[in-house]
Formats: sequence, C-alpha cells, structure tokens
Amino acid sequence: MVPMTSSTANTSDRGLLETRFSMGAAAIAAIAVLLGVVFAWTGYNDGSLPVIGLDLSILTGVVGLLFALGIALVAAIAAVYMEPGFDE
Repeated sequence: MVPMTSSTANTSDRGLLETRFSMGAAAIAAIAVLLGVVFAWTGYNDGSLPVIGLDLSILTGVVGLLFALGIALVAAIAAVYMEPGFDE
C-alpha cells in the first residue's frame, strides 16, 4: 500500500457552486449559452440584433451559436476543475 502524501491527502473536494470563481464561471457559461441561442434564433429568422443592428443570416447565426457554445464550454470546464486561488 502506498502512503498518502500531504498534497494528495489535503485536496479540496469542492462542488460546482462553492467558490466565488466557480459561481462566476458557471454564470458566464449560462449567459454564453443564452447569447448563443439568441444569435441562432435571430439568424434563423433573418433578423437583426437589437442594439447593434447587425443583420444576421442563418450562417452567421450558426457561427455566433458555435462561438458562444465554445466560450460556454471553456467556462463550464473552468468552473468544475479550477482550484481556488491564493486566498485559500
């Protein structure tokens, strides 16, 4: 049997929404998913974005959706796997 070192014995097993960083990253992931859905829906309807006024086609809507989903994926992985910083 291998003895446990202090680095493996003291790992913090924190949940998804237990630190400020993971809560912020999860919120960014949720906002990015919603923004991606807005891009896709607006592009599907051949509409324009309300504030910017950019006309979207279905192709630009799908590109916006995939870009936002990529940001959401990175933020969700960061929320789950990142360790707390120097404040701990």
